[in-house]
Amino acid sequence: MVQINLSTLKTLCFTLGPFLLPRLIAYYRSFKTSRAQAKTIPIRPLPTHIYRSLNILFISTFLFFLSTFPYFAPENIFLATSSRIQTPNDVLFNRLSSLRPTNTLTPADEHLKPRIASIDARCLYLQYGPEILHSCPFCLSDEPLSYFWYALPTLLLPHILHLFALGAATSSAIAGKEGNRWRNSAVMLGVGLAVMECYVTGTRNWKGNARSLRAQDLQHWHWDMRVWRGIGIAVADAVFAGLLYASATNRLFVVPPTAGERVEGALKVLEGARGKMAALGIVRNVVVRDEGLRRRGEGYWRKEGAVMAEVLEEREVLEGIRGALGSGRVQVSKVEEEARRYADAIVSGTSFVQLQQQ
Repeated sequence: MVQINLSTLKTLCFTLGPFLLPRLIAYYRSFKTSRAQAKTIPIRPLPTHIYRSLNILFISTFLFFLSTFPYFAPENIFLATSSRIQTPNDVLFNRLSSLRPTNTLTPADEHLKPRIASIDARCLYLQYGPEILHSCPFCLSDEPLSYFWYALPTLLLPHILHLFALGAATSSAIAGKEGNRWRNSAVMLGVGLAVMECYVTGTRNWKGNARSLRAQDLQHWHWDMRVWRGIGIAVADAVFAGLLYASATNRLFVVPPTAGERVEGALKVLEGARGKMAALGIVRNVVVRDEGLRRRGEGYWRKEGAVMAEVLEEREVLEGIRGALGSGRVQVSKVEEEARRYADAIVSGTSFVQLQQQ
């Protein structure tokens, strides 16, 4: 399994701390602000364009988790043959040939055999995998850093694909402004994972397996990192998808609308009210001009007046009116004054809401 000592953790903290700490502080402040504003901004359904972003993140999570399966990993001859790192080369490949369908080594096995004859080469095999030792034309065991530089593009390729997925999931064309606000955080997340893996792989003591006396004690770094990389990226995408969902539905990290957005919303409401009033005026004009509709309207109001007159003549209603006027619950002078002010406000163009606030 992967082992990271205390000095490596300290180095990672000092290296990534200046970049991550301001982000963590900003997230904490944003979380506190969102909790305070969550009571005023209602939860809304998930926007359609966020579905596309979540689908991209789901596909990325699934593929990277799938990459952790042993079926997609390259063959590890030490695991396949249960051999120690000190096992003689001939014995190691004799065991390997017995596992082949024709009991003979493949051309790739023959090409690899002289390249892992020494203990250092076998340690590098467990560090970088068989493909690097098989294909590197200039790497030497005496210069182990050459293997790292040759393996660097292979190490970065999954993270580049991950960054591409994060960029697509947070692009304004796909996710809109709800997803685009997380774009910088997504890039920092992807770059941080890539830098961490490259740093840990490049600074790890690759000779640690030379002291292992049993096959069970070997650390298969290349194969372990494939698993941890896939799980780490899958978990990061899942957490990021949860944050995207929570912020897009106003459950967390709520961003209040700007002044321009509030003005635009108010103008849309006023424009809608104006359109309804214009439509009401047109309908009223049609009713007044049409003789049949005008008669139906007049008949309605005559009937309404007769019904209200009958209601006001009922004993219970009269007693209720007398009781309200006698107890002072209804002040006729105040009602008349509010009606006069309301009529004056309509004529002068003053808002009745402003009158109520006076």
